[in-house]
Amino acid sequence: MKKLAALILCFLSFGFLKAQTLTWTSNDVHLNFKEPKSASSTPYITWVKPALDYSSSQETRVAVEANVQDNVGLKSVTLSIGNSTTGEVDGGKTFESVSGNTFSVNMNVNLKEGTRYIEITTENIQGVKVSSKRTLIVGEDALDYISADRKDVALIFATDNYDHWDDLVNPINDGQTIARELKEKYNFETEVITNATTEEVFEKIREYNLKKFKPQDQLLIFFAGHGLFDDAFGEGYVVAKNSLADDKSRTSYIAHARLRGIVNNIPCQHVLLMMDVCFGGTLDPVIARARSAADEVTEREMLARKLSYKTRKYLTSGGKEYVSDGVAGSHSPFAAKFLESLRTNGGDDFVLTLTEIQAAMEKLKTLPRFGAFGDDERLSDFVFVSKARR
Repeated sequence: MKKLAALILCFLSFGFLKAQTLTWTSNDVHLNFKEPKSASSTPYITWVKPALDYSSSQETRVAVEANVQDNVGLKSVTLSIGNSTTGEVDGGKTFESVSGNTFSVNMNVNLKEGTRYIEITTENIQGVKVSSKRTLIVGEDALDYISADRKDVALIFATDNYDHWDDLVNPINDGQTIARELKEKYNFETEVITNATTEEVFEKIREYNLKKFKPQDQLLIFFAGHGLFDDAFGEGYVVAKNSLADDKSRTSYIAHARLRGIVNNIPCQHVLLMMDVCFGGTLDPVIARARSAADEVTEREMLARKLSYKTRKYLTSGGKEYVSDGVAGSHSPFAAKFLESLRTNGGDDFVLTLTEIQAAMEKLKTLPRFGAFGDDERLSDFVFVSKARR
């Protein structure tokens, strides 16, 4: 009993215990102290749709997908919807035949306009309950949902000095100039990593995998330097400072497949991967090139819509081919066109989209490649919002 009292006091001192609920992120864990049991497992809820803790939808019919797991066995799963402001419950569903260690929720729900919530609650056979919630602004109010504290971040890798490859003349200048334009015109937080080894690249990206991002934050990752493609492996690579010149196993390079995977896992909802390297287009296994139709809506509506979907886009300086490094002291053709787009401040609406950047690059001799990877959602985009609009 003394141990139990000490445990409760510990929770209270950190402000975590509230009505016998331990809370973190969007999951609530409910422990029943009146009926003590040997709880060796806690259920876990993984959301697929909606992907974000907070998002918006102009449509009132919303797809819900989630996976519920527990090591000792599930007892029940319930879905509830309601008003986030008042807490009023609009409806719900208790799923039948819940048993075993996993259960999948896959259904469409109709939400009333306003700020609504979708909540999944599950209990395991040991009596441990977990609830996880998603909040959506639905209907016309969704057009105004642009977070005031959202931020844009750029991580730029630029390499022009190699241990075993021919040196290049422009990547570091390109990277530093792009970082400056992003910071001065679009309020990006920027970090430029120059002449990184393979290990340093992965260590830095790992740092970003451990960062905390808000739902509408954006992350741009840019690579400038050498690249290659291995026909035998059917794989493209980024060449790091210490990559070997004749590495038949390709283990000293950065494989596009691995890069796609670790970038996709970064806990930021909106990620754009740009690569100004030879054979950069082979990041996509099918070298796909996709276009999205321009939205005939206001720029505020466009921002709200695009920031509501998970983004995993890429833009590379070419496909399965070599690309130019440019003239010494200048910029590569790809970097020059990107900078040209950034310097427009996004045009009349002060919002620069990937579609506009892609259009500006159409006249390059080596055609850039644009597409999606990983968990990208079809209606998503990456936007550059000029300081002039803020």
